[in-house]
Amino acid sequence: MSNFKNKTALITGSGSGIGRATAIAFAGKSANVVVSDIDEKGGLETVAMIEKMGQNAIFIKANVAKKAEVQSLVKQTIEIYKSLDFAINNAGIGGPYAPTAHYTDEAWESVIAVNQTGVFYCMREELAAMKAQKGGVIVNVSSMAGMRALPNTIAYVASKHAVLGMTKTAALEYAKYGVRVNAVCPVFTHSKLFDAMLEQNPSMSEKLLKTIPMRRFGEPEDIAHAVIWLCEGHSSFVTGLCFPVDGGSTV
Repeated sequence: MSNFKNKTALITGSGSGIGRATAIAFAGKSANVVVSDIDEKGGLETVAMIEKMGQNAIFIKANVAKKAEVQSLVKQTIEIYKSLDFAINNAGIGGPYAPTAHYTDEAWESVIAVNQTGVFYCMREELAAMKAQKGGVIVNVSSMAGMRALPNTIAYVASKHAVLGMTKTAALEYAKYGVRVNAVCPVFTHSKLFDAMLEQNPSMSEKLLKTIPMRRFGEPEDIAHAVIWLCEGHSSFVTGLCFPVDGGSTV
């Protein structure tokens, strides 16, 4: 299963960053790719990149925090490509940087809606579809913040811990149906948002690098390669794994 020809991969949050790199990686394996994001411009750019490779891709706009949009996303994917073989739940937001006692209700609710409830909505639809077709692979994108604490990011940390709990629970429930569910846990990885933060706070770069033994930030492709491995036949006996891709930072 190292070649994904005639298989279908759905990647949320694939208008940029890790999601885009993952969509391109699946296209490189000849999968049909469904690019989904709330950012239509970015999503269409990802599709154009894939089409330039001579591969198949479509864009479906969806906000994972809205149940009806997630239901429509999965339904359209299956209607167009006849199956859902790989689902990568990558869409997420960071939220504001503030100590817990000053974290607002609005900030909490917005982060949880996307990072936690959004993954739940996606998994619920994906698992039902994969159970019906007797197989499939889901990879949830958590974070090193799902494995350890990060100060001043209570909602983000809570949501990413929740993603790991949901991953393990679904893995146990659906293994008997031929469905595998795993998660990747990236460290600080180059993206529009992360790079913009570093530009605004140049001194932050050195501080963060000191927390990573390999002394570099992640590249989107680092995470994409890990996702691809979790979907390949080489990992066919792996489910419920929370896979750090973090340069050794959680060690």
